[in-house]
Formats: sequence, C-alpha cells, structure tokens
Amino acid sequence: MRLRSGVFASSCLLVEALGVALFLRGFFPVPVRSLPRREARGDPPAEPAPPGPGMVSNWTKIPPPLFKKVVIVLIDALRDDFVFGSKGKQFMPYTTQVVEKGTSYSFIAEAKPPTVTMPRIKALMTGSIPGFIDVIVNLNSPALLDDNLIWQAKTAGKRIIFYGDDTWVKLFPKHFVEYDGTTSFFVSDFTEVDDNVTRHLDRVLKREDWDLLILHYLGLDHIGHMTGPNSPLVGPKLHEMDNILKKIHISLLSKEEASLPNLLVVCGDHGMSETGSHGGSSDGEVHTPLLFISSAFEKRSGPLTQPGFVQQTDLASTLAVGLGLPISRNSVGNLILPVVGGKTMREQLRFVHLNGFQLSRLLQENTPAYEKDPGYEHFKIAEKYHGNWIKLYLEGNNSEILLNLGKKVLKQYLEALKTLSSSLSKQVAQYDVYSMMVGTVIIMEVLLLLLLSLPKALSSQAEFEVSLSPPVFSLLFYLMCLMLCAVHVIVCTSAESLCYFCSMSWLTAVGVMMLISALMCSILSAIAKIFENSRPPLKNPVVSSSSWSEVDVLILAGTIGHVLSLGASSFIEEEHQTWYFLINTLCLVLCQELCRNNFLLKECDPQHSTTVKQNFDTIGKASECKNIDIPAACNSKLGQATSSTEFIKGSDKWMSLASPWIILICCRLLRSLNQTGVQWAHRPDFGHWLTSSEHKSELSFLAAVSLLMIFFLVQRRCSLVSKIAMALGLLGVYSYRAAIGNVIFPWQHASKDISKETPNASSPLVLYGLATFGRVPAKLI
Repeated sequence: MRLRSGVFASSCLLVEALGVALFLRGFFPVPVRSLPRREARGDPPAEPAPPGPGMVSNWTKIPPPLFKKVVIVLIDALRDDFVFGSKGKQFMPYTTQVVEKGTSYSFIAEAKPPTVTMPRIKALMTGSIPGFIDVIVNLNSPALLDDNLIWQAKTAGKRIIFYGDDTWVKLFPKHFVEYDGTTSFFVSDFTEVDDNVTRHLDRVLKREDWDLLILHYLGLDHIGHMTGPNSPLVGPKLHEMDNILKKIHISLLSKEEASLPNLLVVCGDHGMSETGSHGGSSDGEVHTPLLFISSAFEKRSGPLTQPGFVQQTDLASTLAVGLGLPISRNSVGNLILPVVGGKTMREQLRFVHLNGFQLSRLLQENTPAYEKDPGYEHFKIAEKYHGNWIKLYLEGNNSEILLNLGKKVLKQYLEALKTLSSSLSKQVAQYDVYSMMVGTVIIMEVLLLLLLSLPKALSSQAEFEVSLSPPVFSLLFYLMCLMLCAVHVIVCTSAESLCYFCSMSWLTAVGVMMLISALMCSILSAIAKIFENSRPPLKNPVVSSSSWSEVDVLILAGTIGHVLSLGASSFIEEEHQTWYFLINTLCLVLCQELCRNNFLLKECDPQHSTTVKQNFDTIGKASECKNIDIPAACNSKLGQATSSTEFIKGSDKWMSLASPWIILICCRLLRSLNQTGVQWAHRPDFGHWLTSSEHKSELSFLAAVSLLMIFFLVQRRCSLVSKIAMALGLLGVYSYRAAIGNVIFPWQHASKDISKETPNASSPLVLYGLATFGRVPAKLI
C-alpha cells in the first residue's frame, strides 16, 4: 500500500495527537473533588448518637468562632530557616521572641510540588492539593470555583480586606470589600511592591469594619529570584517584615475585648532553593514556617523545642474552625489541634469529629471501596467511642473516667484523620501509569516511523510504501493484537485504582491495540526494506558498506540519551552534568579515532593505496583521450595530493592528536569558573572570586580586555561608521557596568561590593546594536 507524503504526515499527526492525549490524561490525574460549592453549605453533622434509647445530643450546629479578627500575613518565598534559623534570630528579633517566649504555636508547613504561588494559594484556602497542571495557569489565574475558605467567609457575612499579590484578586473576584493588588512580574522591584501593601496598614488597623485581613508580601521572593537566599539584601527585608509583624501584633492586642481574642497567622506560600528559584521539591522550597499568635494561647515556658511538621493544607481546616465556618468539602487537611487545645474536651471532640466527617465523606465520593480504607474504619471506631463519651457526659459524669475516655477518643480521631488525609493525598498524586505507557508507546512508534521515512518525505512527490502483504507481518500483527489484548485484560482486572484507559469501552481499547500493532509492523517493514536496500554490491567486496563510524553512533546515542534524561526533573536541574559526560566521552573517542588513523594504518595498505592510484590513473587517461597536456608541475601536485590523502604528516598529525586533550583541559578549567545547577550553585568558584569587592580590579581588567578583543575581531569587516558605532557601544557597556558598581575605571578605587541584583538586559541590547550597525554575524553573537 502506497501513501502520498501529505496523507502519511496527516495520519501520523492524528495518531501522535492521540498518544499525547492519552499520556497527558494519565500524567494529570483528576483531582479529588466533592460537590460544587453552591451545594456545599448543607447542615453540619450532629454529634455521634449516644447508645441507648431516648438519648440524643443537643449539639447540631457549627461551633461558634474562636477568634474575633484574623490577620493572615503571607510572605512569599519565606523559608523555615529564615524564621527558625540564624537569620531569624539576627534579623527578626521580635518574631523570634514571640516564638520562643510568647503566646504562640509554631510549625513547619510542608508544601507539595509544584511550589509556585497560585497552586499554593489554592492549597492554603481550599485545603486541597493542586496538580502540576496548575503551573500552566499560574500566569493567568482563573477564578476559583471550588469550595474554599474565602467563599465560606463571604457567604457567612465576614468582611474581608486584601492587599498584595493580585493573584488573590483573580482567584477570588468580588470577594473582598476592599483590595489593592500588586503585580509579581517586576522581579527587580524589592521595595515598592511591599510599600504598596504596608501603606494601608496604619489606616486599616484603626478600623473595626473588617473580620479577615490578608496581606501578601512579594519583596522577599523577588530578592530570591535575583540574588539568592544568601544575598545581603535578605537580612534587611526580613527585618522589615519583622517590624510589620510587630506593628500588627501590638495593634491586635490593644483592640482585644473580653469576649473573643484576635489571631495573627504568619506563613509562606513556598520557600526557595539555594539558587533563589522555586517550583521543585527540595527542602528549601517545600518547608515554610507557620505561626499562630494569639493571646488565647498559653505563654511558652521551659526549654525551646524544634517546631513540629504539619501539612500546608491543614491551615484551611484550622482557620475554618477558628472562624466558625464549615470546612471546605475538598480539603484533605487535618485540624491543627494545639490551636484549639485550650477549649473543653467536648469542644475539641466536636472539632475533630467535624473534620473526620468531612474527610470520610470526601473519601466516599472519590473511592468506590471506601469502607475498606483503614482511615474510614478508624473513624467509625472513634465515632462509636465518641458516642459512649457523650452518654457519660450527658449523664453528668465528671469523674476521671470521663477525662481519660475523652483523651482516648481524641487520640483515635487524630489517627483516623491522619490516615484519611494520607489516603486522599495519595489519590491526588497517583498517576495513571497504564494510560501514560500506552500513550508513550504510540508516540515513540510514530516518531520512529517518521524518522525511518524521512529520506522519502523530503520530496513533494514522495510516496511511502507500507508493506502489509507478507505473511510474516500479517502473522506478527495478529499475535501482537492478541498479546496486547491479554495484557489489557490482566491490567484492568487487577488494577486497584481507577484507570482512564481501562474505563474505555472494549471496542475502543481493541482499536487502540490494533493501531499499536499496525504501527509496529510498519516499523519492522520499513527497517527490513532499509537493510535490504543497503546490502553491499558483490562486484567490489573490498569497499566497506557501512557509512556509520563510531563517532556517529556515539553522537546519535548521546543525543537520544540526553533527550530521554530531560524526562526527569533532577536531570533537568543538573543538565550540565550530562553535557560534561558527553563532551569528555566524545573527546576520548576522537582521540582513539585519530590514533588509529595515524598509527595503526600502514602506508602499504593495499586497499587505500590502490584506490588512490586508480583515481589518478583515471584522471591521466581522461586527459590523454582529450589531448590535454598536463605539465610536470601538475603531475608533481597529483603525487603530493596522493601522499597527503593517505596520511597526515609532520606537525598537523601531532596537532590533531593533541586537540582532544587540549579540549578536555579547557573544559575542565571552564567547569571551575562558574558553578551551576541546583546542588552546586552556592559553592564558591572563580565567578564568586571575581565578583567580590576585593577583586574588582581584576574583573575590570578582564572586562576591558574582552571588549577590546571583540572590537579587534569584528572591526576588520566593518566600515568606518560601523567601527565608530561599535566602539561607542562597547564603551557604553563598560561605562554602564562602572556606573552600577560592577567594574571600575583606572582612576577609581573599589569601594563597594558588586550588586548582583542589577538587570542584565543591556547586554542583549548592545549585541543587537552591534549586529545592526556593525553587521556582526549571528553566529558570533
């Protein structure tokens, strides 16, 4: 069967789209979801019914709020060691004092990847775990339609004020009675982006017409992106945040009433890596501080303990209880018990029962076999013991037995909450591996088929021949179909979790299996035809038929291996290590190839010498036939050409042998100039040595020499006007760097450290100007 190139390419494109769709459906699993939020405000569950006839609990409503006003201060990219480490003690003295000796509870909140702002805000306000698909919509955040804390507070009549990152305004439109959003894309702005938030504080803290105040500061995140977590700019920014927290805390304490206390929550949406970036899963990116500060808590005493770990999703459940709101139906978080630890035993049991009921209902709506889940079984057992405790409580039993039973029930509830949350979190992060594998097989088969048909596809009149008639391939097609269908049956009948590909109809699944089998048979047919056409002719057995050398195979294998390595985030973060290995290996193979060509081949090699002589004899005979007189000089040149084509003589041979080793030495020197990658970027290197204030003169000398070399290398092919323009442009580059303190002029003295925060946007502009006015070739840039 023959297919025109256009039909063949269109068919491959459609099949490729099918494979990509299957892979993405498995890679981005459907998140755990409950009912839409318009149906989420139902009646809360009552307390567990006490055993025995005629006994009913009288608590059927949501508990009243525990705090009058709540202020959430979210500091973007706030790592846990910025508060609990040495930086916190040095630059945040007031916060450190409150954590160590004040009325507060401190935790380390663990965020789930992807650690970018918009998914983290979702996790904080909904209690759910966003997936990696949220990274795509992080730049243009749509309105959040899921049940969340902000919507619950607005529906309950809470007045909410927000200042900070405008991502909140996009996620929660028309939810705030007052707001002022700031953009997060001017990463070189460290000051105004926070001043635009702080300027509202004095006015809003004096007012009484709000219940929830949310502040989102971006300056620390911008400093991390530009200069990293070890920058000298981090300390002053932390001190600024400490003064803001002090002002808010003192204001909340001065306005407290006897009825209800106020609550200050300090948290971060994510941390930052050692390079200042975020989005991955390193400890610096996922560990953020979480502080609850209120006069309702007991003052700390005794030795200082290390903060405990909680999940970032636990904040939504805890704040919902603190504000007297229903817990978001999609939340997978647990109640942070110390925040409500000052309440009575009945109130604490009521809080954890509401949380457990919400998690068990979410499990029922997303897991068919929810009754076999250990968390659900533990919750039912705890609920039964809770009913027994309520019976004793309603009977007026105030003995030690009631207290001990209450502690036991509370412990059982906490274990059930932990297990339920873990089960739901695993379901969110569980990838559909089977669908991903099927999609990957289709994608790879189409790519291989396109690669094999590439030589024929270059012509507009090209046709691709698909050999489906041979009985071997027909038998192979049927065998592959049967084998793949058997694998599909085994996987779908033994899979414990839901699989998208298994949920398809059997007719569709068999069609996909037949497609995979047909693609494999087409690939084998194309490979067989290639080997059949590449058989060497029998007339000249001396000449080798292989056109692939070891270097070609190495380059192809290295390219394919490097592309495959990009499928893992760890390899992407340390991509340079793969390049180092490939370059070193290629240099060694080239050295081995040169040694073999220069030393192992003998001058008396009959194949090589015979071929060369035949070529020049043919030239001589052709000239005689055409009566062309070839002078003696030409004959001598032909002889020289013959000898030069056989071997590399003299210094050229040794230079070619030394070239791979020189390249290896230069690569090793270049590796020490600048550390890169997530794991090593903070290590000292020659770049750090040059950018220090003590070696500014050396950096200035190197910069001047480099600019002069650029001028002398390019000016030969430029006109006079272009030379003047290029010289002025290069002088402008150096003057700009001198103005911002990176380099100095000879008559200046090094006075301050180099600021790495300065944008480097001028360099591309100067190169563009050189390319425009000086006609610098694109390859040189």
